[in-house]
Amino acid sequence: MSRILYRLGHFSGRHPWRILAAWIVVGVSVFMLNSTAGGSPDESFTIPGAESQRAADAVADRFPQETVYTSNVIFHSDKGLEDPATKAAIEQTVQELADGEKVVSVSSPYDPRGPTLSEDGKTAFATVAFDENEIGKKEYTAAAKAAEHAVDAGVQVEYDNGLGYAKGEAAGPSSEKVGILVAIVVLAVAFGSLVALSIPLITALFGLLIGTSSLGYLSGLIAVPEIANIVGMMLGLGVGIDYALFILSRHRQNLDDGMTVPEAIGQANSSAGLSVVFAGLTVIVAIAGLQVSGVPMMSVMGWASALMVLITMLAAITLLPAILGIVKTKVNAAKIPFIKQRPANDPSSGSARWAAKVVEHPVRYGVVATVILAVLAAPVFSMRLGFTDASNDGSGTTTRKAYDIVADAYGPGTNGPFQVVLETHDAPDADAAVDRVADALAADKGVASVEQPSFNEGKDIAIIGVTPTSAPQDAETSDTLHRLRDSVLPDALGDSKVESMVTGGTAMSEDVSNRLQDRMPLFLGAVIGLSFLVLMLVFRSVLVPLKAAALNLLSVGASYGVIVAVFQWGWAANLIGVEGSVPIMPLAPMLMFAILFGLSMDYEVFLLSRVREQFMRHGNAKKALVEGVASTGRVITSAALIMISVFASFILMPDVTAKMFGVGLAVAVLLDVTLVRMVLVPAAMSLLGDRAWWLPTWLDRLLPSIDLEGGYSESTLTQQDQELLEEGEKVLV
Repeated sequence: MSRILYRLGHFSGRHPWRILAAWIVVGVSVFMLNSTAGGSPDESFTIPGAESQRAADAVADRFPQETVYTSNVIFHSDKGLEDPATKAAIEQTVQELADGEKVVSVSSPYDPRGPTLSEDGKTAFATVAFDENEIGKKEYTAAAKAAEHAVDAGVQVEYDNGLGYAKGEAAGPSSEKVGILVAIVVLAVAFGSLVALSIPLITALFGLLIGTSSLGYLSGLIAVPEIANIVGMMLGLGVGIDYALFILSRHRQNLDDGMTVPEAIGQANSSAGLSVVFAGLTVIVAIAGLQVSGVPMMSVMGWASALMVLITMLAAITLLPAILGIVKTKVNAAKIPFIKQRPANDPSSGSARWAAKVVEHPVRYGVVATVILAVLAAPVFSMRLGFTDASNDGSGTTTRKAYDIVADAYGPGTNGPFQVVLETHDAPDADAAVDRVADALAADKGVASVEQPSFNEGKDIAIIGVTPTSAPQDAETSDTLHRLRDSVLPDALGDSKVESMVTGGTAMSEDVSNRLQDRMPLFLGAVIGLSFLVLMLVFRSVLVPLKAAALNLLSVGASYGVIVAVFQWGWAANLIGVEGSVPIMPLAPMLMFAILFGLSMDYEVFLLSRVREQFMRHGNAKKALVEGVASTGRVITSAALIMISVFASFILMPDVTAKMFGVGLAVAVLLDVTLVRMVLVPAAMSLLGDRAWWLPTWLDRLLPSIDLEGGYSESTLTQQDQELLEEGEKVLV
């Protein structure tokens, strides 16, 4: 692999315009594909095999008029909604709402068969049923125009669900721009050259453009949620700059050592580029492990993120060498004033001095770092999983206003009703069984109200709407759901052939949480196991991968604890624009683990590849450790600062889920590069000494040999290598 990367880098340095032209062709092609056949994000959510999903599918198949794609238009006035003029205005609004595209039906607040007017007469709502889940700006605009009749009559009108989110509230600052701005500052300090700082940015942005276009094209083929684009952009921008930074740093060192430009590029690609490949593969393996989650949305998010990392990794080992071949020896041109440059491998640097202290007193420093991480991880034990809802939106949004108005007028459970679905299977006692179920539901302590059962035309399925007494995110609501499923419904049905199922947004959230918790051990085993194999292959060691897995678990646990403290406990939440307590999104722990475990392995590979390189030269484990930290500490710190800034910039987004990922990922990288990479790794490696690189003889014979140090040059290339280079040039000509 190292030889292949050397040849690739060497060729790119000699013929950069051909590589650049190939990337431009690919980029334009993918962009055109996205423009012509791409799709928009799809938030449709399924949980194959779960009770709530089976119930929802049964309703969609046999009770299509009971569509689940609904939004409420809420009317509120402190003067009341029952005077003739106000009533006429609302009815006119309802009539025009029914004429909208995609609208199946609209319920009137004053319909005697099911009025929605609150007891105090100040609040009412009309339920708009659509024939599909995609509710966009066009549908909201039509609804807002229809609502003008009510607004002109002095009525406050708000929207929930699809219509509310289609309104498009004011967005926060462009997060990716903030991340790029910070990256420019970090790169300027790291390189002191305008040319050098621009190269990683160009490489990453080019890869990001192709990656986002690829995801847009995939959205036209499969359901790709918006959060997949957000996470993909986070990763693509962060790792894209980081990977380019590591190769560029090695290339500049090679130039300083007097190598020719093609040779310097080839050597950088065969060493730092190889680390990039294995680091990228580790991230891809970790994220692709989301396939075992059993939730299609999670699987798509994993593969979408893995695709983004793959594209940026390929850009780093092909496009970057081409750009370096274009700028040639001017890579350090356009010096930035007042920034003093130091050699990368500086024995007197702060990183080197710090590593020497840790190596001298590994137990002292290791214990302190471990205690800090353990304290930060403590809140994990009170983690409460749950999907965010409108109660977590900003106080000025229409969805939050609608949520609060409905909760005040009808009770908190109205915002998260259950649907009890009864499949009668032509049972002779179906009617009596359905009545028993309705009575049992009404008698439960966690149920506020029960709607009249409604049958489909074939009378083989019945639906009973149930409103709990507590809000969707409350633990009491979860208890009520489990009680209905485990005892209330089975006891009411007895020996009847009628089958019961419970669905609804809250039920689906609970089923997702249970599914992910059940799959978590399998997921952890798959990710840690595959990552262990990759690291064992790279470093030819058993203890180094074990140490990496243990320390990464500790840092990930600490980041989990921080998001619990900030979002669930509300510590300093107002500083990032979060109002009140927010449950931890069920998708977050598994997705964050995949990303963080992969990224932690990135820095592990970059650091220990240099340590192993030095150890193989002179055999002194502690000396190699200090030298490895000295040569990579500054670059790793710069890369981590860029990654932290990219992740932290997403805290500026209005979406609470994006903020959660931003906080968790930024904190995790910060902890990894400080407490783990600069304290625990040197401490652990110091204690292990030469044993760190131990590998059983029988296993050593089985594993293929991988040369992380590179060491290829024009003079050491074999005749076959030279022929391959010439053949590759002819192909590209």
